[in-house]
Amino acid sequence: MFNAMPRTTGTYRPTTAGGRSVDAFVPFPLPPRDPALDLSGLATALHEAHAAIDRLRLAGRLVPSIDWFIYGFVRKEALISSQIEGTQATLKDVLEFEATERAENPDDVEEVCNYVAALTHARREIVRPRGVPISTRLLCEAHKRLMKGVRGANKDPGNLRKVQNWIGGQDTIRFVPPPPDAVPDAMAALDAWIHGNDSTDPLVKAGLAHVQFETIHPFLDGNGRIGRLLIALLLEHWKVLDDPILYISAAIRREQAEYYARLAAVRTEGDWEGWVEFFLRCVRIAADDGVATATNLAAQVGEDRRRLVKRSGATIAAVQLLDLLPEHPMLTSPIAQRLLKTTAPTARRAIAALESAGILREVSGKQRDRVFAYHKYLQILMHDER
Repeated sequence: MFNAMPRTTGTYRPTTAGGRSVDAFVPFPLPPRDPALDLSGLATALHEAHAAIDRLRLAGRLVPSIDWFIYGFVRKEALISSQIEGTQATLKDVLEFEATERAENPDDVEEVCNYVAALTHARREIVRPRGVPISTRLLCEAHKRLMKGVRGANKDPGNLRKVQNWIGGQDTIRFVPPPPDAVPDAMAALDAWIHGNDSTDPLVKAGLAHVQFETIHPFLDGNGRIGRLLIALLLEHWKVLDDPILYISAAIRREQAEYYARLAAVRTEGDWEGWVEFFLRCVRIAADDGVATATNLAAQVGEDRRRLVKRSGATIAAVQLLDLLPEHPMLTSPIAQRLLKTTAPTARRAIAALESAGILREVSGKQRDRVFAYHKYLQILMHDER
């Protein structure tokens, strides 16, 4: 249930949107006040979310390389976050594009790849000794990469908006974010709070920051994806996770109607507690799903390795290539040659050995420029694709 004790979470300013007069909502800075955030009824939800995160961290440590999961999970998050905004690309489309630079729907695939590039850049900055910290500046840099060459590329990528935007159609406006002149101060206040001394649990803080960002809606396009990317950055920044292996967008997509209702309830009723309860549930669901996926992926690789080494046709190069497949689950013969640092015939023999063992499957249907997929691994990774 939504919070029974309403609080005011912002003020309204008259402005124009969609050619008509409307009231724009300007949120108060975090944290919630009057009354203060009450987490007394959420102790169980918070404990369960942290326990699920701990299981996810452990799952990441029980495999030969955490990079296995970072590669797949970052792309899952990028894909699903982009699907929420309407893209139709699949994980297979994205991985095949990375391997061949060809795609049937290149625009949608490029949007997903841009998300990966934006997150990679932002993560690199926040861990670099003199890198850009989580801030408006960093989010602008990520936004510029997100929108490069895709839909929205003409909407001032990398810069805070200078015109009024709104959520909904021109005749069905559901929410009007702050006027453009209020955006820099609202984002500066969010920056200050993120780097302040608020002792609230970091999982809760990440949820609060996400709502605040979405309410400010500082860009003309791409706010949803940057807002979900912000969650990943904050969980790493506050040491909740060491790596971006929580793909929370999948849980949000499953409960998309409630997600939007909870955001609206914060703005209209001040129900931060209802939002936090929902967010913690999404974290728990996403973490548990990540554990199951990680466990199944590791088991699949282990099973395939045991089966391969028992085969008479197995080569050292084939075993080495299998160990590289989790970070390259779709590849071509030239890619295999580069990864193995070997000759073309040796790479082709390694692929042939994996194909005969039922580990790789040719998916292009071509005689030349053939593409091979680690199909059972991909089936696990794509289990929750719609």
